[in-house]
Amino acid sequence: MERGIYKIQQTRLTLFLDLSVIIASFGMTEKKILISQFKKIMSIIKKRKKSIRKKILIIVIFLTVVISAVYFVYIPRRENVIYGVTFSKSFAEHLGLDWKETYLAILDDAGAKRIRLPSYWTEIEPKKDKYLFADLDWQIEEAEKRGARVIIVLGQKQPRWPECHIPEWAEKLSKSERQEELLEVIERVVERYKDKKNISAWQVENEPFLPFGECPELDKDFLDQEITLVRSLDSRSIIISDSGELGTWYSAAKRADILGTTLYRIVWDKHLGYVHYPIASISYRIKAAIIMYITGVEKIIIVELQAEPWGPKIINDSSLEEQYKSMSPKQFRENIEYVRKIEFSEAYLWGAEWWYWLKTVKNDDRIWEEAKKVFKN
Repeated sequence: MERGIYKIQQTRLTLFLDLSVIIASFGMTEKKILISQFKKIMSIIKKRKKSIRKKILIIVIFLTVVISAVYFVYIPRRENVIYGVTFSKSFAEHLGLDWKETYLAILDDAGAKRIRLPSYWTEIEPKKDKYLFADLDWQIEEAEKRGARVIIVLGQKQPRWPECHIPEWAEKLSKSERQEELLEVIERVVERYKDKKNISAWQVENEPFLPFGECPELDKDFLDQEITLVRSLDSRSIIISDSGELGTWYSAAKRADILGTTLYRIVWDKHLGYVHYPIASISYRIKAAIIMYITGVEKIIIVELQAEPWGPKIINDSSLEEQYKSMSPKQFRENIEYVRKIEFSEAYLWGAEWWYWLKTVKNDDRIWEEAKKVFKN
């Protein structure tokens, strides 16, 4: 019975959040949005019975007051966004790049000072109890030399396809045995790097509430075990991430010190083709204010800002013309401007390996140069 009530409450919350996003998604200033929507609704309900008009009027006034309050009061205005990148050694290798050269170019030439690094279970423990930390050690140490701060992603679901990076030997274990092994590798990663002063936060799993990728079904109780373990080992903030376009953020935020959202503008769907998300930047800000108020989460950042193509084929199999349909220098600039309007404090760009591939393999450094401007500012 309690579980049923919880589901009803969660559904109500989802509907409320969706409504706030819809109200926010019209391309007008804050006050004009609220006023224009109020007028539209009033013009409709005037045609209905008086009793119905009163009920709807009360709801509209309530939502208007709540959304206005959380938007204008709860999130402070910011002048600058701090930009970083996500870097994946395996994805750089997938593109045929020298991953160390690519990583150093991102730090030294592009000038990134914030890095989000996966700790892939497949790379750290490719064979049971045989741990290989040399590559991750090197990445963290090189960042430290340059004063770059690092977020380390923990768990089985991490950035880049297939999303869940589970070693072959662990795939053969029972669910409970695999979970025990995963907790052990998480503990080893945290213990190894917790004394590094340039580690800014731990991200536990990547978009755990989004059913995407080649992954086992989400076990919320086990996710809570992972979080509890990390909290017991170190006092740094814990990030839990969720989809910016497809998630409510509630389940992630209530578990997190910092909520990390993704943000995509153009994606490809096998049924619809290229989809341009018709979401105004203000909607993220309003949604963030509501979530911060409801859950008490301390901070919201963008952990994955689209700066790479999302097309019908992988990058290696796509022409540059096809790639630029979803990410071009113009779209890159538009995404940066979009984020500035949201005014979250941090945003981690997705696609740094691709920019370097464009620059060194395809002789097109336009996006690389755009990124340099972003990090410089």
